[in-house]
Amino acid sequence: MPIHRIWLAACNGTVRGVFPVMINEMPLQMTNRKIIHVDMDAFFASVEQRDRPELRGKPVAVGSDGPRGVVSTASYEARRYGVRSAMSMAKARRLCPELIVVPSGYERYKAVSQSIHEIFREYTDIIEPLSLDEAFLDVTENKPGMELASDIAREIRHKIRERLELTASAGVSYNKFLAKIASEVRKPDGQFVVHPDKALDFIADLRIEDFWGVGPKTARQMHRMGIFTGMQLRECSLRHLTEVFGKQGAVYYDFARGTDLRPVESVRIRKSVGCEHTLEEDISRRSAVVIELYHVVTELAERLRHTGFEGCTLTLKVKFHDFEQITRSVTSACVIRTKDDILPLAKMLMGQVEYSSLRAIRLIGLSVSNPPDRERHGTWVEGYLDFKK
Repeated sequence: MPIHRIWLAACNGTVRGVFPVMINEMPLQMTNRKIIHVDMDAFFASVEQRDRPELRGKPVAVGSDGPRGVVSTASYEARRYGVRSAMSMAKARRLCPELIVVPSGYERYKAVSQSIHEIFREYTDIIEPLSLDEAFLDVTENKPGMELASDIAREIRHKIRERLELTASAGVSYNKFLAKIASEVRKPDGQFVVHPDKALDFIADLRIEDFWGVGPKTARQMHRMGIFTGMQLRECSLRHLTEVFGKQGAVYYDFARGTDLRPVESVRIRKSVGCEHTLEEDISRRSAVVIELYHVVTELAERLRHTGFEGCTLTLKVKFHDFEQITRSVTSACVIRTKDDILPLAKMLMGQVEYSSLRAIRLIGLSVSNPPDRERHGTWVEGYLDFKK
């Protein structure tokens, strides 16, 4: 019989121990939680169609309509043509010539999101927003004293429809991983429940691409390992997964066994601050790259100043003309908080990127992460790094 691990963590997240139990005898504390993941259906596009009746029933994409525009959200009418979020607007128009492009109305979306959260708070204050259009709710203990989380999810969706004229989908289970996946099962305007006694069978049939945290690159690597389903992932040893995927391998190992002990966090600690620029035109000349990099550095420094965040790791993200994407990171012994801190590190990271007229750059992004340990000592010395590139 397979053995499962339980991580016992202190309040500060420090792992205290690892203990084995049988996976088909999951302890009560793992399965008695009631977690709901609420995900609005095509949120930005749906708000536009609600507020502009002439758009209803038509293919709509929210985003910039410029030559470098990217789809933020596509209505379900547009999705039938293959239009998807993060797709270039040019490709979206080729797929759907009748596509109606609407500029983003962020402030309106934010106001609607706040109204949605008012509905959530009628049931619980333990709400973890993931973005404007989705959130986790822990309704194990809830204000109305309702027994079934599925009934709460159904009421929330009904109130969103009646009060805001929008639809939402929901997933219900005993942890965040399963609740999030479940919210996709009956989209749009539906809900799905994964019961503890059905969880392992549900996971076994999942495509590996449907696992939370498995992107295209990881999926391809798993395919090369012969892993295409949750059952095949479950058959992999913890040692092998951590050898290939590092710490994330332990997460995949747990997910395959229906385990996710992360709490719903109503107050989320900021872990990073970043920004990115999609360029008006692809660039490959070094002088143009340096100028654009400087603009991103300046914006990042301003965001750090505004949020008061500081970290020790700087990550550079570069996307090329063919949408290939790479990242480069460096960790400093001293905190990164100002433009003077960021610029030399950003130049050093960009010096590691190979670009040319045949591999031109379309996007540059920077982020600061890894908040400092206040007991950390040491001084970063600029001369130790090569900035000649």
